[in-house]
Amino acid sequence: MADYQKPAHWAVPANKLFKYQVGFTCPPHDFDAAPSDFLRMCPETVGVHGRMLHVPDYTHRLEQRKQNFDLLEEFVLCMANNGADVCGQVGSNWVHASGLGVEGIRRHCEMLSDRYQTPFHMAGYAMVEALRDRNVEKVALNAAYHHPSWWQGTVGFLKEAGFDVLWAGNFHDQGWFATQQEINDCIWCFDGALAKKSFAYVADKAPNADAYLINGMCNFRRDHDQLAQRPVHLEIELEDMLGKPMISHDNALYWRMFKSLGVAPVTRQGSLLSSLKG
Repeated sequence: MADYQKPAHWAVPANKLFKYQVGFTCPPHDFDAAPSDFLRMCPETVGVHGRMLHVPDYTHRLEQRKQNFDLLEEFVLCMANNGADVCGQVGSNWVHASGLGVEGIRRHCEMLSDRYQTPFHMAGYAMVEALRDRNVEKVALNAAYHHPSWWQGTVGFLKEAGFDVLWAGNFHDQGWFATQQEINDCIWCFDGALAKKSFAYVADKAPNADAYLINGMCNFRRDHDQLAQRPVHLEIELEDMLGKPMISHDNALYWRMFKSLGVAPVTRQGSLLSSLKG
């Protein structure tokens, strides 16, 4: 598709449903919250569309991400054809599973963005960009539900990007679950109180970190109605508790996409997303 040309009619504002049109994709077999979460923060001039990657036998293995990495280009092509102004990829493990390395991922995102005339951002690399933007050097990682091979890949990616990872560990390492299988059985959703408890644990392990990170797209169920909420919804109270920035793969991806659009959230957010309003 080296000679691709984005349909010219999308350059005419009157032809678009929304002034700003956003596309998300997520791993196969995940009903992803990103389109809904992002839209809740947006001015009403923003419209959001989601597209799941299709891999019928997908079982969340790292090698399957590498084998199906080309589906990300198909996603960007589809979104460009339909008038998206920016595209975002949910799923933090795809960057390190690709084997491309930090610079390779940067170049790949730039290549797809240029080829399809539509900015494309990956959650795993957006975290690196956000940390660099905030001048962060030392971090600690709340690896949440991620299997060791997943979060250790994230740690390697962060170190390759030049960050000092003072501590990292998932909910099993922190002592909240007896086994990884118990974590897996929760299907990415956890008791609401675990958000603060897990971050307090990580902060105690790494009090000198410049920022505290959380891996993936973890969900915590709100007490009164059991609504599943990702870190982007909890960032204000978590940062108040920590006294430091909380950078997650969801708020980093949304921050990077907002930057490409040139707009900011209309909701009250944590330090990273609030920096867009300045």
